[in-house]
Amino acid sequence: MDRPSVVILAAGKGKRMYSSHPKVLHPIAGVPMLAHVIRTARALNPERLIVVYGHGGDQVRAAVTDPDLIWVEQSEQLGTGHALKMALPALPKSGTTLVLYGDVPLTRRETLEQLLAAADGGMAVLTDQVAHPAGYGRIVRNAHGAVERIVEDKDCTPEQRQISEINTGMLALPNARLPEWLNALKNANVQGEYYLTDVVEMASSAGVAVGSARVAHSYEAAGVNNKVQLAELERIHQANLAHALLMQGITLLDPSRIDVRGALQCGRDVSIDVNCVFEGQVELGDNVSIGANCVLKNVSVAAGTSVAPFSMLEDSVVGADCKIGPFARLRPGAELADRVHIGNFVEIKKSTIADGSKVNHLTYIGDTDIGSKVNVGAGCVTVNYNGVDKFRTTIEDNVFVGSGTLMVAPVTLEQGSTIGAGSVINKTAPANQLSIARARQVTVPGWQRPKKKS
Repeated sequence: MDRPSVVILAAGKGKRMYSSHPKVLHPIAGVPMLAHVIRTARALNPERLIVVYGHGGDQVRAAVTDPDLIWVEQSEQLGTGHALKMALPALPKSGTTLVLYGDVPLTRRETLEQLLAAADGGMAVLTDQVAHPAGYGRIVRNAHGAVERIVEDKDCTPEQRQISEINTGMLALPNARLPEWLNALKNANVQGEYYLTDVVEMASSAGVAVGSARVAHSYEAAGVNNKVQLAELERIHQANLAHALLMQGITLLDPSRIDVRGALQCGRDVSIDVNCVFEGQVELGDNVSIGANCVLKNVSVAAGTSVAPFSMLEDSVVGADCKIGPFARLRPGAELADRVHIGNFVEIKKSTIADGSKVNHLTYIGDTDIGSKVNVGAGCVTVNYNGVDKFRTTIEDNVFVGSGTLMVAPVTLEQGSTIGAGSVINKTAPANQLSIARARQVTVPGWQRPKKKS
């Protein structure tokens, strides 16, 4: 099969979205709908990939920056036929053009391949069979069952309204006939628009065979016109992703309560509890368990690690057999080696922690390099920011940091040193020695606590 050209119609304003954003930029699984359509189109290895834009064009082009896209502006929205006519100069003179829509995000590659095969160098329409066809264009077939024309819902006769096979809008068209057909379109209809669907009747009248393919699932042809439909397609898409994960052997405690907004790769025997969100590129090794209500974004988690509930990991690398959380936060630049423990209400930012170290309670570690087998007590803080610049803290192997310690960077705690609880350390703590930096406790005799006046 020759490589098709693909034209994605994405000029609509989307008034019913009640948003300042162009409709095609509203996200499904964290990705603009238009990006979903472009990704599916790319899977067909198209000769040319053209996007027809209109409302909010600057926003659309800023959000979708693929360098090989051919952008065509439709300054006036006069219908789908007019939109494709705007793309004519960018299309080759021969071959097939596949027409897709920027607000129909869940069409499968396999379905589009069937549509192209049905066209076989000529023309084909993608249809669906629905129980309630009101609002959709009807597929009118001749006595031999061949597609004869498409009639828009507002232009249907009472008999045509009973037809349950509907037009999805997606077409495969022969480039050689497009100039003739598009220039012949009329807008003598209720909407006063140039319908691309009218080319079906032109083709049939000219003796051009019109093939058809049918979607396997109605959601493949479902467009988005309001936030209700957007939410419905989001749940369908997430259900499909969850089903794929289950088929790969991943344990989902409740498949209806997971959100994947990127790419999630899992090893064997991975377990994911409810209400977890995965964004960007996330990799989970063998035997990883993710507790309930966790958020992981652009994270790699090695084998055997457990992440307890209500933890957030972002732009981080986690080694094998670690224990994270609950209520832990790994911010960008956190790199944990194997067997590291990060406990409840601990925040790690732009820091490395070597093998077997523990930071278990109520602590902030930022811009820090921690060696192996270090224990950081509860309520410790690396004081890394003076209001202008960031400074690093170095904690070498086998250091014990007592609870409530402030480490004022830049500072080094040398190997084997012990820091007394409640210290403020702003100078090097010598290796294998105890360092304590506390103000002397003072008791003031006769002091009275102030009392409120009645």
